[in-house]
Amino acid sequence: MIPQSIGIIMDGNRRWAEEHGLPVFEGHRRGYEKLKEVVSWAREAGIGTLIFYAFSTENWNRAQNEVEYLMRLFETALKEEFGQLQKENARIVCIGERERLPQNIQTLVRDLEEKTKNNTAITVAVAISYGGRKEIVEAARKASAEGLGFTEETFAKHLWTNNLPDPDAIIRTGGEQRLSNFLPWQSVYSELFFVDSYWPDFSKEEFDAILKEFPERSRRRGK
Repeated sequence: MIPQSIGIIMDGNRRWAEEHGLPVFEGHRRGYEKLKEVVSWAREAGIGTLIFYAFSTENWNRAQNEVEYLMRLFETALKEEFGQLQKENARIVCIGERERLPQNIQTLVRDLEEKTKNNTAITVAVAISYGGRKEIVEAARKASAEGLGFTEETFAKHLWTNNLPDPDAIIRTGGEQRLSNFLPWQSVYSELFFVDSYWPDFSKEEFDAILKEFPERSRRRGK
């Protein structure tokens, strides 16, 4: 048994660049290349959904030139690589505060989601301008406004992830052992895997080891 949905916190791009004497931008570029590799590994393993934590709401506070580079990198991904994923029958989903993204990226996201909505090989979700607390506040506000009673079900349907399964496992690279505002509602029963390697160095051997360990864990879900 392997996890059918995996959340990934791609941490360590900047530290990787610093340790290699390279610009921060190169760390992010290498991180993007690693994302493409991991999608390929997941497809080969038969995993149904990947949710990548690409850019948090807090990341807007980084240096302007770094933020601008990340937006350009994301635009390139939407135009090129994610377009290739579309041809490979992958479904693309983006979650987060879309209204904060540049208008051209918002348009690319809408178009790609529409074009891939019926694809079935794998779902690749990218959390960009995402904050878990913000997601919960927005879902609560919308659920309350409906006036139909406040339950877990009515609340969950207003989450940005309402069309995604909760992650069976969450992987964080870079050595830190926290979720950093990533999927706080959805991760209550997720198995957590913390890897010391920086994201650009994350290896297939480490990925396969996680898939091997996952079924060995007892997932009682409170029972």
